[in-house]
Amino acid sequence: MKILGRCITHSDFAQIRLVIRDKLASLMTPEEQFTGLILLSGVDRPGISQALFQALAPFSITVLDIEQVVISNRLILTVLIALNPAHERAIEADLMACGQELEVDIATLFSTTPAATIAVQQGLVHVVALSSKMLPHDIALISAAIGNVGGNIERISRTASSPVTVIEIAVSGVNHGLLTAALAPISAEQSIDIAVQPEGLLRYSRKLVQLDVDSTLIQQEVIDLLAIKAGVGDQVKDITEAAMRGELDFAQSLKARVLLLKGLPETAIADVQNQILLTPGAKVLVDTLHRLGHSVAVVSGGFINVLAPLLDDLKIKHYKANTLEIVDGLLTGQVIGPVIDRAAKADALREFAALESLTMEQTVAIGDGANDLDMIAAAGLGVAFNAKPAVKAAADSSLSNPNLDSVLYLLGITRDDITD
Repeated sequence: MKILGRCITHSDFAQIRLVIRDKLASLMTPEEQFTGLILLSGVDRPGISQALFQALAPFSITVLDIEQVVISNRLILTVLIALNPAHERAIEADLMACGQELEVDIATLFSTTPAATIAVQQGLVHVVALSSKMLPHDIALISAAIGNVGGNIERISRTASSPVTVIEIAVSGVNHGLLTAALAPISAEQSIDIAVQPEGLLRYSRKLVQLDVDSTLIQQEVIDLLAIKAGVGDQVKDITEAAMRGELDFAQSLKARVLLLKGLPETAIADVQNQILLTPGAKVLVDTLHRLGHSVAVVSGGFINVLAPLLDDLKIKHYKANTLEIVDGLLTGQVIGPVIDRAAKADALREFAALESLTMEQTVAIGDGANDLDMIAAAGLGVAFNAKPAVKAAADSSLSNPNLDSVLYLLGITRDDITD
C-alpha cells in the first residue's frame, strides 16, 4: 500500500491500513477481478470529489462502491474500483498529484482479492437505534451483539442528530428474528430505542400509516377530559387505565365510562377541543408522510364529536372513531353504532389499505394500549409508542422517546427529508 499526498504520522498510516484492510475484507464475492480501494480524507471544501473523479476519468475504471461522509468539516471519501492492472502505477501517480494539489490525504490499496459492493449483498437487515444521548458504549454493545450472532456490519450512518440521534446500521449474514432477539436486552438495559427491519423494496415503498389517537397522536385521553368536565374524572380514569392494561373488555369499559357522562352539556365538547395538545412531532410526522406521498389514517376509541376539527386541520381523510349520542344539547350517556375496539381498529387498517390499493405489508400501525394490539399485529410494521409492556412485547418496533416523528426514521426517512 502507498500513502499519497501530504505527510501523515505512523499512527495515521496504521489506522488507514486497518480501515482499508477491513473494508476489502467486507467486500468479498466469488467473482474475481482486480480492484483498488481509494481512501481520501481532509478538510472539506467544494470541488474535492469532482477533482478526484476527474483524475480517475482517463482510465479504464468501473466504480463498484462509493461512500462519503463529512463530520465536523472533515471529509472522508472511500471509492472501490475495478481496473486494468496495467494502469495501477499511472493511477497512483495521478492520485498523488491530485492529493498534493487538494492538500488532502489519499491512501490506496490494489489487490486481486475478489470484491463486491453493498448493493449486491442479499438479505441485509437494518438496525435503527434512537437515543437522546447516544454514547460510545451504546454503539459498542450493539456492534458486539451483531457480531455475536454472526452478523457483519456493512455500513453505519447517522440519519438524524436532533431532537434525537439516530444511527442506522446495515447488517449482512444474520436473519431478522435472531438479530431482534440479540438486541432486545440492550434496548431495555440502555434505554435506547432499537428497531430491526429486513431490507427490501417494501421498506421504501408507499405506505399507509395508521395511528391511535389518545396518548399517541395527542397527549391526552379525550374521555378523561370530558369526565373532568362532568365531575367524574377519577372514576373514568380508573376504568380507562384498566382497559389500556388489557384488564377490561374495551367495549364494555367504554360504555361504562360514557354512561358516567350522561347529562354533560354539548358545549363541553368545544371546551375539550381547545384543551387537546398534539404529541410532539405529530404534525411533523403527518405533514412529512403526506408530502412524500404516503397515506395517513386515524382510528380512535375516543369520539369523532371531539376529534373532527383536529383531523380536518391535519388533512386526514381516513378515520374511524366512536360517536357520542347528543339529545337536546346534552350527552345521553350512550354511543351511536358499533364501538371502535381493538378488532375494529384492525378491520379499519385493512379497509383503508384496500381503499389506497396497498397490501398489508405496506401498512404501519402505531399505538400505545391493549386495544391497539390487533392492528399492530395485522400491520406490516407495528410500532409501540410510549406503550404499555404488553404492547411493547407484541410490536415489531418500540419507541420510548416523546417525539412521534421518530417513526419516520423507522421507515428509512432521513432528517433531511422531514418537513419541519
